[in-house]
Amino acid sequence: MKVLILLAKAAIVFVWLVLIANIVHPFPGVAAMALYIMTGFLLVMHGLQMLIFLGAFGDKVAMSRWEKWSILIFGIFALLDIRRKYMV
Repeated sequence: MKVLILLAKAAIVFVWLVLIANIVHPFPGVAAMALYIMTGFLLVMHGLQMLIFLGAFGDKVAMSRWEKWSILIFGIFALLDIRRKYMV
């Protein structure tokens, strides 16, 4: 399971790199607009995951600062890693 989570995190890092590359140097055509929308959607969804998780378990699980930020970056894959570390 740990290897699969690491592979998924690597895939998410690749997605973030593509999205950031689009912000720095926009891709041609409508691809740039689609990637802008995906960037906003990804930030909102991962932000909601972070807020919900911290609201529900923030006082029960002593997480490091990096673990809190990793939820924003990696989303559900960070939550699975945190669950494996603290809750199982």
